[in-house]
Amino acid sequence: TMLALLGATTLMLVAGRWVLPAASGEANLKPENVEIHIIDDNFFLKWNSSSESVKNVTFSADYQILGTDNWKKLSGCQHITSTKCNFSSVELENVFEKIELRIRAEEGNNTSTWYEVEPFVPFLEAQIGPPDVHLEAEDKAIILSISPPGTKDSIMWAMDRSSFRYSVVIWKNSSSLEERTETVYPEDKIYKLSPEITYCLKVKAELRLQSRVGCYSPVYCINTTERHKVPSPENIQINADNQIYVLKWDYPYENATFQAQWLRAFFKKIPGNHSDKWKQIPNCENVTSTHCVFPREVSSRGIYYVRVRASNGNGTSFWSEEKEFNTEMKTIIFPPVISVKSVTDDSLHVSVGASEESENMSVNQLYPLIYEVIFWENTSNAERKVLEKRTNFIFPDLKPLTVYCVKARALIENDRRNKGSSFSDTVCEKTKPGNTSKTWLIVGTCTALFSIPVVIYVVSVFLRCVKYVFFPSSKPPSSVDEYFSDQPLRNLLLSTSEEQTERCFIIENASIITEIEETDEIDEVHKKYSSQTSQDSGNYSNEDENSGSKISEEFPQQDSV
Repeated sequence: TMLALLGATTLMLVAGRWVLPAASGEANLKPENVEIHIIDDNFFLKWNSSSESVKNVTFSADYQILGTDNWKKLSGCQHITSTKCNFSSVELENVFEKIELRIRAEEGNNTSTWYEVEPFVPFLEAQIGPPDVHLEAEDKAIILSISPPGTKDSIMWAMDRSSFRYSVVIWKNSSSLEERTETVYPEDKIYKLSPEITYCLKVKAELRLQSRVGCYSPVYCINTTERHKVPSPENIQINADNQIYVLKWDYPYENATFQAQWLRAFFKKIPGNHSDKWKQIPNCENVTSTHCVFPREVSSRGIYYVRVRASNGNGTSFWSEEKEFNTEMKTIIFPPVISVKSVTDDSLHVSVGASEESENMSVNQLYPLIYEVIFWENTSNAERKVLEKRTNFIFPDLKPLTVYCVKARALIENDRRNKGSSFSDTVCEKTKPGNTSKTWLIVGTCTALFSIPVVIYVVSVFLRCVKYVFFPSSKPPSSVDEYFSDQPLRNLLLSTSEEQTERCFIIENASIITEIEETDEIDEVHKKYSSQTSQDSGNYSNEDENSGSKISEEFPQQDSV
């Protein structure tokens, strides 16, 4: 079977070339076109013979580890008459060491010289063979059980058995045009099929990190079963809500109970049956609603697969489609709280802390966090970014009296998906003044202190002038007052409620006339002064008239005398 597969395979190794010339008498015994084929743990040597017309020709091959100079008989390739041999029975201790092969032709007592094959490393030249596949059918799914290439005790893939990924091509037997390709684990299901339909598939294995692809298995066909009486739950969803997980699903009928299980994802990569590794999810057994709630602390960090099935009086459904559940992806990380403080004129201190929601959820205990802090000048778009595990940051070499802004977010440490919170609110702060600003502040303060007395003096003088012009005093100045010591004359300059008047007499003699003239002169002076100082100038004109009348009245009395 393996030899027939070798003839069908398209990837093969031409591992050697003859480097030693044959003797002229041995030309007809010369092997040609030597090829080495390695599939999994099966080793084959194949060549062409130029001595087909010569009877009783046999071939023998030897091998050795490169550099040992210890040739050994190649088991399965001794004195054979065909042009190919299988030396898989050779127990190689290390498939990563280089091996040398040599082969010669024999006819009776005549033998050709050895033809050595170019050294090769078995692991590097090995081809991945087809995996073994076992199928089971449900109404809407097919269960796959895939065995890795090679034998259970394979030395070629001993370190890679759990690294294989499998690619499945599946189609309806009635229409090979509707092919669909899926990547599956060794123990997996193919969903979204129809009941009572014949499906065919083939599988191949891959080592993606090494970019090595194997050949397809033979085609397998199977019929899905009739529609199950109890349908399976659909649309499995799981969400995180603070300290709990909420598992939800859809189901078309009432009066059913549900059970949910989960499996650690790494079991999927290990070949074999792991049905006993599925565990019951707490609070999700025999529930009558289409959801269940379980606390976060019941699960450790990692990836899980979740499945649900329904039960009623008629029986139990098949398990639902398995839903991958990553606890990191379902973890809610809230934005941090930041505070900014100006330390000096050229630096700012930024402190990052957890929000109240994060403290309540204890995310820091489950997942170590790092912080991404973005810092920029308020009038510039140039940003500085810092990614650190610490929560206190100092940004030096800043400009004095300049506004800088900061925002931050929390990220899960060593997370390839860069899962994290949204950014916090932006906080801005102005740096302290520098030395130059302090000097100007001191100079300005001193100038203000010295200027205050000068300003006070100027204001007082100004107010005095305003008061003198707009609000004069009713008392004459002392320089004027000294010339009017007599009470009658003093009264002329003062405004009183009752003004003083003098009695004047007219006499006939010259002395009396002189007295009257003097009195008139005094009256004129009195009138002139009063018109400048009195607010009512008409007062004195009335007094003149009264005085004249009084004099005329008193004059006859003096005649009688």
